[in-house]
Amino acid sequence: MPQYDRIINRHHPEAGPTRPANHFIWAVLAATFCRIILNTARRFAYPFAPALSRGLAVPLTAITSLIALNQATGIIGLFFGPLADRLGYRLMMLAGLALLIVGMFGAGLWPVYTMVLIALLLAGLGKNIFDPSVQAFAGKHVPFQRRGLVIGIMEFSWAASTLVGVPLMGLLIHQVGWRSSFPALGAAGLIGILVLYRYIRPLRRPVKQGTTAESYRAAWRFMLRKPAALGALGFSFFVSAANDNLFVVYGAWLEDQFGLGIVALGMGTGLIGLAELLGEVITAAVGDRIGLKRSVIGGLALSMLSYTVLLLAGNSVYLALSGLFLIFMVFEFTMVCFISLSTELLPEFRATMMATLMASAGCGRVVGALIGGPVWLAAGLNGTVIVSVGLTGIALITFYIGVRRWQLR
Repeated sequence: MPQYDRIINRHHPEAGPTRPANHFIWAVLAATFCRIILNTARRFAYPFAPALSRGLAVPLTAITSLIALNQATGIIGLFFGPLADRLGYRLMMLAGLALLIVGMFGAGLWPVYTMVLIALLLAGLGKNIFDPSVQAFAGKHVPFQRRGLVIGIMEFSWAASTLVGVPLMGLLIHQVGWRSSFPALGAAGLIGILVLYRYIRPLRRPVKQGTTAESYRAAWRFMLRKPAALGALGFSFFVSAANDNLFVVYGAWLEDQFGLGIVALGMGTGLIGLAELLGEVITAAVGDRIGLKRSVIGGLALSMLSYTVLLLAGNSVYLALSGLFLIFMVFEFTMVCFISLSTELLPEFRATMMATLMASAGCGRVVGALIGGPVWLAAGLNGTVIVSVGLTGIALITFYIGVRRWQLR
């Protein structure tokens, strides 16, 4: 047996005989491919909202409201974590992709506003079912000493959706029309579900026994008794609120301060995608070597500093874009290290932990988006930076208090 497999067996004997190392690599690549599809379906409505509003003959506000509802699926996804722990991670991954496929083909066949709303809700729900399950799958089969590497590779899918998936959707919409994006994503989902079925094998037995109601009660009761889990929930909420507090107004700042147009703002969004990719690469390369706990704490401290770089931009658009690049690179590095660490905070209920963290982050994003506009209007960039730094500081405190005594078993 290859050395990699011996490491997995030693750290995770409950997984039984492990698959060959080559097959596991293909499983990781398959999961990453599926996540690119899910993330593209989640993100493509943002830049193409005007095209969707014209095609559906509805106001732009109707599309932005649709996008906001899509964010709420993170709360619904919370209830699927215990199911994944009970029924198996692979089954829930397949279910998440199936929801995407049904929604996308439905909107392609019946391109009206109500069906598009349902399609994007199903895509968002599918992502919020798939992601905790695949992260729990990695946590179960990958030794903690390699967790940052594998999670970092799978998180390439987030940047890839911005750098590859969304531009491909834009090209398709430009050449064929807005309706074509939905069956294209549905077809991609079908390919993804076949690849996933082929390369990710089911466990020999359910992860947890008992009834569904018992699974919910046991999972959440157990989680609420763990300081590390509670600290992680606080981190997830506050750091997400801090980031979205800036994210929802950075375009307005660049436009007001530097007079950037739509094309330039689009290039700025691409720059953020590159920053996210670099953050994921850094995590895969050095996160495990530094130590995931130290990486998260250090990343939070650097995040607080990176927000203040924007105050030094003055009238230099290059410094402004460099500051945004730094913010999102450090944020992505911190988040991917945090996700990698969180897969081991509650090994008895991994999917429950990850789904709850996604729900907490979703709540944080909603709060950040709600306060971002008023803070910007009342105090400008200075106020935005102060609030983001303060929320990140709270995230650092809650995380440190929660995990300071946590040790790998």
